[in-house]
Amino acid sequence: MQTAKWLAPVLLVAAMSSHAQEGTFQSRSLTPETALTAARAALDACRKQGFQVTVVVTDRAGLTQVLLRDRFAGPHTVEVASNKAWTAVSFRTSTAAIAAETQPGRPMSGLRTLPRLLAAGGGQVIEAAGSILGAIGVSGGPTGDADDSCAAEGIKAITDAVEF
Repeated sequence: MQTAKWLAPVLLVAAMSSHAQEGTFQSRSLTPETALTAARAALDACRKQGFQVTVVVTDRAGLTQVLLRDRFAGPHTVEVASNKAWTAVSFRTSTAAIAAETQPGRPMSGLRTLPRLLAAGGGQVIEAAGSILGAIGVSGGPTGDADDSCAAEGIKAITDAVEF
C-alpha cells in the first residue's frame, strides 16, 4: 500500500510533464536576409515588366520585415503592399482568393469592411513544409495579376532556402 501512495505522485508528475510538452510549439521564421532576397526578386521581376512597385515581406504574425519601394512607385503603394502582405498571412491565403471570396453577395463579403483587409491580387503566403513563414505583398503593377506574378517570383527566389 505504501508503495502505491508513493508511486501515484511520481506518475502524476510524469504525466503532467508529457502534457506540458504539448502545450508549447516551435515555429520557423524568415531571416531578414531571406526576406530581403524575396523582396528584391519581386522588385526585379516587376522592373523587368516595366512596373515601379513597392514590395513588403512580413513575418508569420504580419509584422513588416522588409519594405522596398522603387523610386517612382506611387506613395499609396507602401500602404497597399503592406496591407496585401498582412491580409495574405492573416487569412493564410492569397489576396486574389480573398478578392474572389469576398465579392458582394458572397457569404464572406462582410470581411471587406475590416481595416487593413485588401482584396486584390498581389499578396501571397510564404510557406514551406506545411509551415507559414510569412507573406509578400506587391503594389504598383497595372493589375492584381501583375502584382501576383512579381510576388510569385519573390517566393520562387527563396524556395531552396526555406524548404526543410
